[in-house]
This record gives sequence, C-alpha cells and structure tokens, in this order.
Amino acid sequence: MEPTPKKSWWSKNWKWFVPTGCLTIVVVGVLVIFGIITLVFSAIKSSDVYKLAVAKAKANPTVISELGEPIEPAWLVSGSINVSGSTGTADLSIPISGPKKSGTVYAVARKSAGEWQFTTLQVEVEGRLERIDLGPPRYLPGSTAPR
Repeated sequence: MEPTPKKSWWSKNWKWFVPTGCLTIVVVGVLVIFGIITLVFSAIKSSDVYKLAVAKAKANPTVISELGEPIEPAWLVSGSINVSGSTGTADLSIPISGPKKSGTVYAVARKSAGEWQFTTLQVEVEGRLERIDLGPPRYLPGSTAPR
C-alpha cells in the first residue's frame, strides 16, 4: 500500500478561508466608508455656522412653542460648507426635533472678514404652512436688498 500524500494547508482550509477573507474585506470597506461619513458630519457639526444656526433655533420662542423642549438636532445634516481662511459660504439643512414635532433649520450664510452673516435662517415645522424666520433680514456689504 502506498501512503496517501499529505494535504496542504490550503487544500484543507480553503472552504472557510475564502468566505471569511471576503467577509473581512467587505467589513473593512464598510468601516472605512462609515468612518469617512462620520468625519464629514462631525466637521459640519463642529463648524461655527452650524452651532449658531442650532443655537438660534433652540432660543426662538416660536420654535420652542411649536416643537417643545428640549430641541435636539438630528445626526444627519445635509448641505455644504466651504471655508477658505476668513471667507466662506454655507448652505445647510439641519433636521431638529422636540417632544411635540420635528422640523428643519435652513441656514444660508456667508463668511466675510472672519464673521458669519446669515442670508437665510428659517425653521420649517411639519404641519405648519409658513416657515419661522429666526432673525431680521441680513444685508451683505455692497448690497441694497436682503439676500
């Protein structure tokens, strides 16, 4: 009788190694994508314009009466912020909610000389026909009409 040849590690283990390897690659890919998304949302939420918009919404008596207290921003924010030194632009939609209802803060702002000025800062509350304006119209330097 001839001795049977010894099987290699690969021939004995490929049936579990290939699916596990593929699953590992998929999990790492998902974690990388999740990390990038978290980084982007964290950067937006740590910006001055985001903090100012949320603070104004939380302090507005009409928003408080519509949504109730406490008012909390949601995790997902949409829009964009572009900053270059002391200038920049922002256009954000920030979902907020309270015990009664939820809504969205719409913030459009420009940064000039290191200071943010809102051209639009409104809250849209579900079930309400008109948006709640969070401040007087802002005039930008060199313009004669609100933007």
